[in-house]
Amino acid sequence: MTRSRRRAAAFLRASAAGSAAVLAVSLAACSAPVSVDPAPDAANPACAPEMIALPDSLGTAALRKTTSQATAAWGDPAAVVLRCGVPTPGPTTDRCVTVNGVDWVIREASTPSAAPSSRSSASGQPSGSASAAAGAGGGGENGTYILTTFGRKPATELLLDSSKISSATVLATLSAAVSKVPQTAKCVGQAEVAQLPNG
Repeated sequence: MTRSRRRAAAFLRASAAGSAAVLAVSLAACSAPVSVDPAPDAANPACAPEMIALPDSLGTAALRKTTSQATAAWGDPAAVVLRCGVPTPGPTTDRCVTVNGVDWVIREASTPSAAPSSRSSASGQPSGSASAAAGAGGGGENGTYILTTFGRKPATELLLDSSKISSATVLATLSAAVSKVPQTAKCVGQAEVAQLPNG
């Protein structure tokens, strides 16, 4: 084999390897969008700054495309689904945690595979600790939780599978984006409620 033929063969092998790598990357980027129902107030302009500020990943879960406005999903299969524009929670006795200045009301989802829909969030003014997000399931319990921001209008809702990702990681990473929606109220615990005047 002549020197020019050897060079041509080497070039073809390198080109084929490069094309295969580009094809693999292209196929990975073409995963189907996550089907998510939009929140009732998804078109609220207050959601736009939050959506723009969302991180490209939560831990090892990468951001994926979704089918609806003001929604996001991370992981394949999705471990976290976010919807901005859900109803603002009212008073409740559901547990609340505060992570990096963002208050989250926590409820266990009724079904582990529940996909977010247009349901209204029945959470609200909570009582409880404002310290660790681990109580949302990242501290050893495995389950699916619905977390809704408290004191922000519109509210943001997360559907989080704590068997796939730590709630502490999720809430800490999302706090900068979620705080783009201004806070108008805070969680209060039992100690604060006891100090309120009667009537």
